[in-house]
Amino acid sequence: MKFFIDTADLKDIQEAQNLGVLDGVTTNPSLMAKVGVSGKENIRNHYKAICEIVEGDVSAEVLSTDYDGILREADELVTIDEKIVVKVPMIKEGVKAIRYLSDQGISTNCTLVFSAGQAILAAKAGASYVSPFIGRLDDICFDGVELISQIVDIYGIFGFETEVLAASIRNTMHIIKCAEAGADVATCPLSAITGLLKHPLTDSGLAKFLEDAKKMQ
Repeated sequence: MKFFIDTADLKDIQEAQNLGVLDGVTTNPSLMAKVGVSGKENIRNHYKAICEIVEGDVSAEVLSTDYDGILREADELVTIDEKIVVKVPMIKEGVKAIRYLSDQGISTNCTLVFSAGQAILAAKAGASYVSPFIGRLDDICFDGVELISQIVDIYGIFGFETEVLAASIRNTMHIIKCAEAGADVATCPLSAITGLLKHPLTDSGLAKFLEDAKKMQ
């Protein structure tokens, strides 16, 4: 499973990259605003900075919701770097835009997916990634991980090449469950990634090793 970090924070992206497990980045307008980035040119420069850190795909989200606007923004975003993947919302105009962009060889990430039906449409349109938001489903008492499993099964049956990107991940258990469900990618905050490092028996075992090492010296 690939690990993407879901942030626009350059420090967190660099830390994940230094860990040696980072495969890509996902962002959105809310994450950009969270780190104080606004304005078309500033956002563009921030994407450039992200692409300089990572080696894999960087999802950059369009703001338009009309077909022409989505394509116009997509044309601008893909000029930033070859790593850019155009992130398009799961709406009627978005699906139409994904079909066009896919036909032009432009990678896309269909975002705000909450059902298997939406995921089928995204794959049929040629999306490179589909992003089911599992945390937000859990918030309304639906099983987000079960949706991941359902989409993975459907894609396998029909041979869809769209990668299942588990999004809105809140904790390390989400990552493990999505891996078990067969997600191709998990995108999550740095805290969820580094949380995988932790286990109380590792801590106690290391403490014992260090204590014994001192005695040997």
